[in-house]
Amino acid sequence: MAQVIDGKAFAARVRGQVAEHVAGLKAHGIVPGLAVVLVGEDPASNVYVTAKGKQTVEVGMASFEHRLPADTPEAELLTLIDRLNANAAVHGILVQLPLPAHMDAAKVINALDPAKDVDGFHILNVGLLGTGQKAMVPCTPLGCLMMLRDHHGSLSGLNAVVLGRSNIVGKPMAQLLLAESCTVTVAHSRTKDLEVVCRRADIFVAAVGRPEMVKGDWIKPGATVIDVGINRIERDGKMRLVGDVDFASASSVAGAITPVPGGVGPMTIACLLANTLTACCRANGLAEPEGLTP
Repeated sequence: MAQVIDGKAFAARVRGQVAEHVAGLKAHGIVPGLAVVLVGEDPASNVYVTAKGKQTVEVGMASFEHRLPADTPEAELLTLIDRLNANAAVHGILVQLPLPAHMDAAKVINALDPAKDVDGFHILNVGLLGTGQKAMVPCTPLGCLMMLRDHHGSLSGLNAVVLGRSNIVGKPMAQLLLAESCTVTVAHSRTKDLEVVCRRADIFVAAVGRPEMVKGDWIKPGATVIDVGINRIERDGKMRLVGDVDFASASSVAGAITPVPGGVGPMTIACLLANTLTACCRANGLAEPEGLTP
């Protein structure tokens, strides 16, 4: 049976590291600040924003929450972003997605100061990451990379397959693995002989958004499987969370695997806090925290 990678415990360790660094900064009168903007009443987004605010305070950072009605004009949101960009107490800004239909998400994200874009979605950060330069890196791929480094040490020379090509996970994950000197294949719904391609992977990252799509016979024996998927399905009369990987069959083949829930999910907020700390250090000309950046 595969070793189960405990993302919840790993995230707690990351938050502990962040809190330690924050305490050190506070001793010198510097307090990292994270601003989160939520537009509308999406239930899932509301849960995430509440959790982010709670964990921000727990590690000693300043938390700035802005909750706007769903019918807020786009211009009003852009004005708020301008204010946050100019606020020296705010080192990280996150605009919770999805935005209401009348707003242009790309325009809103690209209005952020790239140095404060702790989600790593600004086009400048995307370009910096893609060309191997210092960037703010999307939180979920960063969390995956941290877990892979912890498990393997060096990733150099390993074959990696990323299933999924989203801007949020698939593409940045591939860039991070390339930077680690992996040989990277990005697979997707149009990939020919998909199962065969997946079976070549020493490192397999599933981020396709289809519940339990990946079966055990898609996995190379001994491979490390990172399951980014979070899907709600009904089973035995109850709603359950499952990943993109069929955990039962995959765990009998893989060498290590992340569960759902309790795998990648907890790392996303932990890495948001790590990115805010990194942004604060950069803004103050200080050394970046070791182990919390790519």
